This record gives sequence, structure tokens and C-alpha cells, in this order.
Amino acid sequence: WVLLSWYLLPTFQRQWLIQLQCLIILFPGAFLIPYILFLIIAGMPLFYMELALGQYNREGAATVWKICPVFKGVGYAVILIALYVGFYYNVIIAWSLYYLFSSFTFELPWTNCDNSWNSPNCTDPKLFNASVLGNGTKYSKYKLTPAAEFYERGVLHLHESRGIHDLGLPRWQLSLCLLVVVIILFFSLWKGVKTSGKVVWITATLPYVVLFVLLIHGITLPGAYNGINAYLHIDFRRLKEATVWIDAATQIFYSLGAGFGVLIAFASYNKFDNNCYRDALLTSTINCVTSFISGFAIFSILGYMAHEHKVKIEDVATEGAGLVFILYPEAISTLSGSTFWAVVFFIMLLTLGIDSSMGGMEAVITGLADDFQILKQHRKLFTFGVSFGTFLLALFCITNGGIYVLTLLDTFAAGTSILFAVLMEAIGVSWFYGVDRFSEDIQQMMGFKPGLYWRLCWKFVSPAFLLFVVIVSIINFKPLTYDDYTFPLWANRIGWGIALSSMILVPAYIIYKFMNVRGTFKEVSRMLINVIKCFCFSYSQNLLLLSDLLDPIIRWTGALRLDYCILF
Repeated sequence: WVLLSWYLLPTFQRQWLIQLQCLIILFPGAFLIPYILFLIIAGMPLFYMELALGQYNREGAATVWKICPVFKGVGYAVILIALYVGFYYNVIIAWSLYYLFSSFTFELPWTNCDNSWNSPNCTDPKLFNASVLGNGTKYSKYKLTPAAEFYERGVLHLHESRGIHDLGLPRWQLSLCLLVVVIILFFSLWKGVKTSGKVVWITATLPYVVLFVLLIHGITLPGAYNGINAYLHIDFRRLKEATVWIDAATQIFYSLGAGFGVLIAFASYNKFDNNCYRDALLTSTINCVTSFISGFAIFSILGYMAHEHKVKIEDVATEGAGLVFILYPEAISTLSGSTFWAVVFFIMLLTLGIDSSMGGMEAVITGLADDFQILKQHRKLFTFGVSFGTFLLALFCITNGGIYVLTLLDTFAAGTSILFAVLMEAIGVSWFYGVDRFSEDIQQMMGFKPGLYWRLCWKFVSPAFLLFVVIVSIINFKPLTYDDYTFPLWANRIGWGIALSSMILVPAYIIYKFMNVRGTFKEVSRMLINVIKCFCFSYSQNLLLLSDLLDPIIRWTGALRLDYCILF
């Protein structure tokens, strides 16, 4: 159970912080169809591959590439990406902690407009009606409610910043919350799995209890039926839209947490003969079911809010932080016993955030400690260094304009770059190391080889899926915005620089590896030819693998290519 909880660390929190974006914007009646399809053909195979890779080699994200040393840059890339995420993700946890502290009052501070941070135009939700919105304005975009002003003016102090060029100083209240979060993370990780394994007994199970409580209460609210009906309604016309399929493909990848080095790091602590095949199926299924159930809790609240304000459900639907820190707190403030529900909700967010951050930091610590023995010998000091470093850099995200820095990092640090890293990982394992050798490794651990379906997915389907998402994410890129603010061109360039800083490690390490090979030019050239031979041989095996499903012509073609490789 503890190992299963570890696997769930990087996944569960995305039900609230990432996956909700797709669910709410697309109305997942139609969204769930491509979501489940991509789960089966790409999500589960990649999840299974990373668990098996970490468990067999018993190494972190970098040293696991002893199976194919030229791809070690992939390990460094995912470690750097996990580090980038730690810079801003701890800030989201600090927000949750700040909200939790603010909830211990008889009247929640985001209930009325009588606070020092409220603007003169603040609108009391009790007096709100649809006419206040004006033409074409959705309720979710209306920033003059007490809940919206508490978040943007009381917590972020966004009104004191003119943009990303005008950050200001860190807010001392959020700095203290961030410090508390980092201290919790340090003491949860400083002894490795000895401490983190105990922490997850609480942090990985409590959110399920809270989710169940919120779900039961949510479906009893007036208007909840309309929200759930909108959630389950399938509009097949939406399936004709490319964005539905693109978002589903991207979301299934992020929701399972593949590519961040977390699964490899935690799987490396498994027993050698652990059934990671069962773990992969069980965990990814639990993740998908949790996503589906959480949708009921969310849309019941959306239906309730639409009923209270007499607007359409799509008018209250929002994405990302707006749901978690504006809409949901506003809904809670209207309930009987609002203080209790607010405390429960933000405790859940806090535990989810700590879970996820533990996974990311463990990926960094394990990945580098396994590669550099001096770090492994001084793990406590190294853990402190990583924790303190993330704290210092996270201070940029809790300034007056910190939300702009956070948005930039959230968009570029783990967007296209993580997709590219996992694409290289899939190619390295399946095409260079070889799916047959990888299958034999799995047989040594569990006594049986993966079936034809898994091998085909690893070889063809998953890499094609990842290549598709990488290309589409680049093609569909739009200049970065936050509400009505458009980021300047230089900020977008910095963002792409951050993304490229991790991606460039893959080809850079390949070049470094060959540049440092000892021997004459002729010997190095012969080694490069051998690498090409290995790839070519692997390609011929792929064609033979396809021949199990296709006609004998493909088998004959594969044999010809094999002969060519031998001659080469």
C-alpha cells in the first residue's frame, strides 16, 4: 500500500490543479472518450515501462541509463525539469497553507467586501445578479467578487504590480508559509524512504477521505443535479474538434506523472521480484477512476454556484487556480458551517501538494545522489541544499507580480520539454536498448514477458503518441497571457530558454559522450557505426514484431533489412 501511495504522489493532486482545466473547459462527457483511449494506448504502457525500468536497474532517473549510456542526458533533463517545477509548485502549497490559516475564523475573509484589500467596486455576492456581468462576461471571469479580490488583492497583491517587469518584494506572509512548507518537505525527505514512507500513510490517504466527504455533501446541494447532468452529457460534435483530442492526449500524460523521474525513483526501492505490472494496471486505473469521481464533486459545486447566481453552468466554469482558490472557496463560504468545510478543503489541498512536491524532490535527490556518491554519502546535507535552493528561487513567485513568474514557469518549465524528454526515453528504451532485451529484464523480475500489446505500444504507439503531442504543442503555441495581461516578447523568449535548457541536455550529452571516447578517429568512427548497426538491427526486429499481426510480406521486408544491417 505504501508503494502504491508513492506511485500516486505525482498523480492525485492533478485531479484538482491540472486535470480540472481540461475537464471543466471541455465538459468531459465527450472528453472522457479520447481520455480513456489514450490511457490504454499510451498512458498505461509508459507508466508500466518506467516502473519496470526503475525496479530492474534500481537506479535514479540519470544512472538508470547505464542500459544505454548515450541517453543519460534524458535523465539529467527530467531531473532539471523536476527541479524547475519545485521552484513554483511549493508556492501553490504555500497559498493553500495561507488559506488554511485564514479559514480559522467565524466568518471567512472572502465572504464580504468590508476588508482592507477590497476595491471600491467590490460586489457583494448576495446582491449579485446576471445584469452585473454586462455583455459577454462570464461569472468565472468577474474579478470583483470578495473571493476573487481576496485571492488577487489579499493574497497575491497583484494590483500592486504592472506586469512581469514590476515584481516588487516577496510578501512576508507568503514567505513564512513557504518556509513552513519547505521545512515540512525537508523533514519528510531527509532520511529517504524511511521518513517519506511514513508520511504518505497520511498524505496519500487523507485526500480520498476528504474527497468522499465533499462529494457526499456536494450532491445534496440545490442545483447539483444540473451540474452532474452537464458533466455526464456527451456532445459527440465536440469529438470533431482537434483540441479535445489534443488536450486529452496531453492530460493523460500529465495525470499519470510519467517523465518526471518520480516513478523511476520510487520504483527503484521496490523488491526485485515485485509485480510492477500489477502496480501499473492498478495505479493507472485508480487514477482514472479518481478523476471520474472527482468530476462529480466539482460539477456538483458548479451546478450549485450556477443555481445560486442564476447563470449557466458554463459561465461559472473556470480553470486552474481560479477554480481552487476562487470558485470553490466562494461556494464553501455560502454553506452552513463554512469554516469547517474550508478547513477540510484546504487541508486536502495541502496534503495533495506536499505529496506531489515530495515526489518531485525525491526524483531530484535520488537521481543525483545515485549518480554522485559524495551526495549520497551526505544525503541530509544535500536534501537541505535542494530544499533551501527551491525556497530561495520560489521567492520570485511570491512577490506582487509573482503570479506572472509562476505562470511563465508553469507553461514552459514542464510543457513541451517534458513531452520531449519522455519521447527520448521511449526511443532510448525501445529502439536502442531494445524491446526484446527490456522484455527479458521484466521476465527476470516477474517470471513472464510482457505481451505483444505492450511491446507494440512501447515500440510504435507510445512514441508516435508522444511525437504527435510534442509537434502539436509547438504548433499550437500562443503568446503567454494571464487574464487580460499579455506577456512581453522577451518574457516568452525567456520561457523558451527555460524549456530548451532541459531539452538541450539530451543531444549535448550524446555529443559529450562521443567527444570523450578514447581512441583514434578510426576507432570512434567504428563505434558510431556499431551504434547505427544496433539501431538498424532493432528496426529490423520491429518489423518482425509487426509481422505477428500483418502479412508475410512485412516479414520478408524485415529479413531483407536485417541482411542489409549485417552487411553494413
